[in-house]
Formats: sequence, C-alpha cells, structure tokens
Amino acid sequence: MMCAQESLLLNVFIRANRTVQSTLIMLVFTLFFVSHSQSTLALELDDEAPNFKLPKLESSGELELNNYRGIVVYVDFWASWCGPCRLSLPVLSELREKYFAKGFEVMAINLDENIDEALDFLKQYPVSYPAIRDENSVTPNLYGVRGMPTGYLIDRQGNIHKVHEGFKKSDAKRLEQEIVTLLDKGM
Repeated sequence: MMCAQESLLLNVFIRANRTVQSTLIMLVFTLFFVSHSQSTLALELDDEAPNFKLPKLESSGELELNNYRGIVVYVDFWASWCGPCRLSLPVLSELREKYFAKGFEVMAINLDENIDEALDFLKQYPVSYPAIRDENSVTPNLYGVRGMPTGYLIDRQGNIHKVHEGFKKSDAKRLEQEIVTLLDKGM
C-alpha cells in the first residue's frame, strides 16, 4: 500500500509536462548508461576513431565510417528524448551545408529503441546529413559515450580531434572554428 507522500510524488510525476519528463528520462538514461557501460576503450584525442557500419535511418543501405577517410567528419550520437539534440541537429545541418563542398560531413547515430520516435523527431527537426541507427547501442560503447548528445570531430586521417559532450547555442561558434581549422589543414 502506498503512503500519502508516495502517492503525492507519483501524481506530481504523472502530471509533469513532457519537457520535464524528457529531461528526467535523459538523466536516468545517462546515469544508467554511465554506471552500466561495458566499454573498456577510453578514447583520447588523436586516437583512431573506431570504425562502424550501421543501417541508414530513413532509407535502405548502410554507412561505414572508414568510407569517409579523407574528409572531416562529425559523428553525433543523439536520441529523440534528448533536449539539447533539438538545438544541435539544426546547427549541425547548417554547418554541413556550409562546409560540405570543402570536405565536411556529419553522421548522426540515433540510439532510440523505437524507430518511429526517431523518425518523428527528424520530421520536426529535419537534417541535411545522413542519419543512421544503432538500436543495440554497440557504437556508443566503442566510443565511450557518457551523455547525449555527444559528438566526435574526426580529422581527414580518421583520428579523433575533439570530443563534444552536451550542446548549447553558444557551442556552435567554437565547433565551427574547430571544423574550419581541420578543413584548412587538408588544403
């Protein structure tokens, strides 16, 4: 039997708006993911980025990271319940459009268990770059992802240049500077 305090807490949670619920779910997921991560790989800057081959989210086929050697790649881990992803995906789309011709690509790895939630999210926040899917969360373990969103800026040789955890609007300018620095190195 539930005591009055437990009942009150349950009612408050149930009545919480979707944003608060999303934030709580993100926090619980992050804490669970960090505490249960089986990753023994601690990636550091200048390490070779682990290769992956994952199915496309919105169409058939697969994408493999090693096929992008020779260009600068931003690998972005995201999910539909991730609040900061609502900010990062559109910014990454703009950066991709701006620098694609100079050799920059974004690969967005979705970690939603339910593909429909990921597809609905992309309808609200469309992107100009490939979205791929890792429903078994193998890739975030390879990369040591600790929270959402997490991005890895990879140089033309396939090495990790920068790791970016979380996202806020003020991060966009700094990220763009890092991308331009890597693009300029290859010219």
